[in-house]
Amino acid sequence: MNELYGAGVALVTPFHSDGSIDFEGLGRVIEHQIKGGMDYLVSLGTTGETATLSENEREDVWKFTAETVAGRVPLIAGIGGNNTTEVVRQLNAFNQQGYTAILSVSPYYNKPTQEGIYRHYKAVAAASPLPIILYNVPGRTGSNVSPETTVRLAHEVDNIIATKEASGSFDQFSKIMRDKPEGFVLLSGDDPATLPMMALGAVGIISVVANAFPTEVAQLAKLCLEHNYPEARKIHSKLIRMTELCFVEGNPAGVKEILYQLGICGATVRLPLVEASGTLASAIRDELPIYS
Repeated sequence: MNELYGAGVALVTPFHSDGSIDFEGLGRVIEHQIKGGMDYLVSLGTTGETATLSENEREDVWKFTAETVAGRVPLIAGIGGNNTTEVVRQLNAFNQQGYTAILSVSPYYNKPTQEGIYRHYKAVAAASPLPIILYNVPGRTGSNVSPETTVRLAHEVDNIIATKEASGSFDQFSKIMRDKPEGFVLLSGDDPATLPMMALGAVGIISVVANAFPTEVAQLAKLCLEHNYPEARKIHSKLIRMTELCFVEGNPAGVKEILYQLGICGATVRLPLVEASGTLASAIRDELPIYS
């Protein structure tokens, strides 16, 4: 899956002030990514506020995104959940036209055992019309996909091709790199960890910060793939403060505020999330000039 090498972005879903989907804003976000050099896009991951979208809204976003991208870069759809039967149903109904893979988050809230996670992903993979990227984000799901479970799935299930790792554990990253089959892809799921994870053998990032700064994130990933870590560290250092501001009041409120200040889309989020505070908006305004 060479298409997963480099920089991907977990797209935001822009909303109008009344909470309805802003498709014109989404179009501008997509064009910003492609012009900025993103290698691929992810539609409706966590950053897309997928949990607050209806089924019809999700279908509309996927369709609009595929039509707007029009094959210019690879496109991945986020389809996951904590009801295995429902995830399988969604996969069976998914219109895969324009998409190359599925990003599927590990079941949240239920806190399954490792055997439950393994069986969940086996069922998801069997139902999926496209290759599966595992997504491990314990800070959101409440449970961790262990390195042993990741590697077990990688060895046993042919169409599980990658994992987006946002565990924050370098011990975990190292064990996956050591034990995974050749060709199985490790991706950073956490912007601040991109450089060190790629130094350990990850081949890219699915980024939040790239919504606002695609050129910088794409260049960071490219330099890491070239093992040019001195130059990569310069970009990593440049992004530290803005990355902190993206997440200090939750994702995607921070990055949407940046996009608003850049004139790309609005800052509206759907409850239970709330927009960035005035303090955060001011801090972002102070930091933005270094990116001009």
